[in-house]
Amino acid sequence: MIKLLLNMCGIFYGVLCVFSIVTGLIYVSGKRELNPLELSDTFMEKYKDPEKRRQFAVKMGWVTFVVGIVQGMTSYAIFKRNSPAGYWFALGFTIFSICSVAVKLKGKINAFPILKCIAYTAILILLLLGETRALFLY
Repeated sequence: MIKLLLNMCGIFYGVLCVFSIVTGLIYVSGKRELNPLELSDTFMEKYKDPEKRRQFAVKMGWVTFVVGIVQGMTSYAIFKRNSPAGYWFALGFTIFSICSVAVKLKGKINAFPILKCIAYTAILILLLLGETRALFLY
């Protein structure tokens, strides 16, 4: 059962990897603006100027692209399950992901980030289980 759940976590990170890489490239190309539902009100106030928003979208596109690559590495570590380094990498990135989503929310209620936070928390709990650690570490 633990292996099946871990495979589902690997698939989750794999899907996010593809989504983040594609989204990042779209932002970098300037074909799409940042989603205001995922940005704080103070951010929207700060970047009222469309050109500044566009420049920020390009920067965020590169960040999103890199995060996509790291999500792919996390997916690989979860599927491979044969090294302590992979375990700690997956655990660390999952904690980072929870914190990142929490910071992005900043009081806004939006279904997609909340669902991601729930999924990351479930992955974190799964990774912290003794049986899961044994698959990676021993």
